[in-house]
Amino acid sequence: MGTGADAPRDADRVLSVEPGPEVETRVRGSRFIGQALPAGSVDDAGRLLAAIRRRYHDATHHCWALRLAGPGEPEERCDDAGEPSGTAGAPILSTLRHAGLLDTLCVVTRYFGGTKLGTGGLARAYAEAARRALEAAPRREVWRTERVLLRCEYERLGAVEAALARAGDALVSVDRAFDPAPRLTLEVKSSRLESLVRTLTDATAGEARIERLPGEGR
Repeated sequence: MGTGADAPRDADRVLSVEPGPEVETRVRGSRFIGQALPAGSVDDAGRLLAAIRRRYHDATHHCWALRLAGPGEPEERCDDAGEPSGTAGAPILSTLRHAGLLDTLCVVTRYFGGTKLGTGGLARAYAEAARRALEAAPRREVWRTERVLLRCEYERLGAVEAALARAGDALVSVDRAFDPAPRLTLEVKSSRLESLVRTLTDATAGEARIERLPGEGR
């Protein structure tokens, strides 16, 4: 679980975007429609890209780049979508990197205007369309988290609550239920999960039952 207790406290903070507006640029007759969208996974990005392809089904190309936050280096993907190699996906990805954004998909849709731009012209056009789309998208900060379920007996609840109070900066939320026994659903910053699990295990002499819940936190 997690990435270890020694990760810096801001290791889980991710700068992403809110859904941005469509921004259009024109270069020698070609239309470039850029948009930046939040995407927390490859599947999320696939669904967003499919919706854009349906909306602009008659466009010439749908080029894109994606950066995802990970436990180590960001996961990066891009696609030229039929444009000459390196002229579309890579410039969009470079623009995403320069903006320092993660969990973000940037798509640039092109309608060919009849005049070829050359490889250099294409790369500049896609980079500019991506830059304008990213500038137009509102920023948001989110935390990479994991969700766990803790079960314990009532006689251990005081020790659990004391341990949670000491580790408050590792927690995003705590939901409590008490029927028939205490059940606490914890949303924990990913890099702090292992440390918190050890703390809770020690505080309850190993009697707390902790399981990771499926799916992502945030």
